[in-house]
Amino acid sequence: MTSSSASPSMSLCAAGLPEQAVDEWSRALPAETGDYESDTQRYGSFWSQSARLLETLPRKPRRNEAERAAADALLSHSRATRESFLAPHAEQIYGLLTGRRSVFRRLDDLLYAASKLVPGLVPTREEVDAEAAHPQRDKDGVEIDQGLFLAHVLSHPRCGEHLCHAMLLPRPESGALVAEFASRGLLDLGAARLVRRGKAIHLETINPRFLNAEDDTTLSHTEIAVDVATLDPTTDIAVMRGVAVGNEKYRGKRIFGAGINLTHLYLGKIPFLWFLIRDLGYVHKLMRGVATPDSVPDDVNGRGVEKLWIAAVDAFAIGGHCQALLCMDYVLAASDAFLTLPARKEGIIPGFANLRMPRFTGDRIARQAVLYERKLACDSAEGRLICDEIAPAAEMDAAIDRVVDGLTSAGAVSAIGNRRAFRVGQESLDLFRRYASVYAREQAYCHFSPALIANLERNWDAKNRKI
Repeated sequence: MTSSSASPSMSLCAAGLPEQAVDEWSRALPAETGDYESDTQRYGSFWSQSARLLETLPRKPRRNEAERAAADALLSHSRATRESFLAPHAEQIYGLLTGRRSVFRRLDDLLYAASKLVPGLVPTREEVDAEAAHPQRDKDGVEIDQGLFLAHVLSHPRCGEHLCHAMLLPRPESGALVAEFASRGLLDLGAARLVRRGKAIHLETINPRFLNAEDDTTLSHTEIAVDVATLDPTTDIAVMRGVAVGNEKYRGKRIFGAGINLTHLYLGKIPFLWFLIRDLGYVHKLMRGVATPDSVPDDVNGRGVEKLWIAAVDAFAIGGHCQALLCMDYVLAASDAFLTLPARKEGIIPGFANLRMPRFTGDRIARQAVLYERKLACDSAEGRLICDEIAPAAEMDAAIDRVVDGLTSAGAVSAIGNRRAFRVGQESLDLFRRYASVYAREQAYCHFSPALIANLERNWDAKNRKI
């Protein structure tokens, strides 16, 4: 046994794991890659042994120091070998899962299909569901392997572009709802509501108990609403705004949104895939539109269906809601509103803000916002770098109508053409794909970091929050 393999083996034996099983695990550790078929067997055998050894340890909350060290060794070596396996084989796996990119699969469908194609590479649905029953601090982070897989897929230009294309297609539920909205001019999805007012379709986000924060109960409804708003043939422009909330401090006041639901995050009710589905789904659609199956949405060789988007910011846009502003064509904000990206307090990456915010504010202010939680008053020199117009809080309704009229008076065709022309030089689909690859891996590790729990307890009083 080499010195490099002795250290993890010693950690495993120190935790009381059977010496023979540990020795077999150590000898099974793959040292190199070869052809796909043999690697699938060799690496799969190692992942299976790792999983069996991990199962013999107590659950995470009950582990002693030696058992924690053993679990860390098993998990870190398994993840390292998955990276080694995926480097030469991710493109082939994606081709097998999508019929050589002839079939579109959304992220969750793709990953659970991959768990069957290559056992041990990514967690099964049952494994993810089992961890979902526990608070975030008590999870081993099986979903990190989903992030590693997606990082490798997105790093390949053809596969990554195809996956981004898949996530820009309308959700299956959206088609029938487009016709329903066109007929009625109203659609209530629960966590999102659509209303037609003249030339504009208004999308209201609804989660008042949590200051219109986003979580696993809102995501699919928001994406469907964005699909319908974009595809609706009876309107020329879309407006996003938050509803009034019942919170004691803000009772009866509209709020654009408080970002991710930190209470749900702490309690383990935000799955890792939530981040990727959000940013490759509805947030990307705000920027690039809704794709069609036969046209690559890269702005040069193809196009989708899109509208201009207006954000009406009441009270504040925190975290993910601030991120959404960076995809908007026009931002109207109340004079008393503010923006923040409190990623440091949360311990996560603020979506695609690291890519987009420097275009608006410059690098220094963007870094201060992300790394040092700098607060930007909308009605300030820095806030106006993101906000196009400031209106008195009591006059937001009239201001929205005026902005809608101003942006639609010259017709929708030229507006969309100019939108695409701006975008092709700012954020090509290829640049989006490469950022998404980095984001998938880094956010996976952040999501299961002990620092995230410590940050939420220190900055959010998470232990005492209730669902």
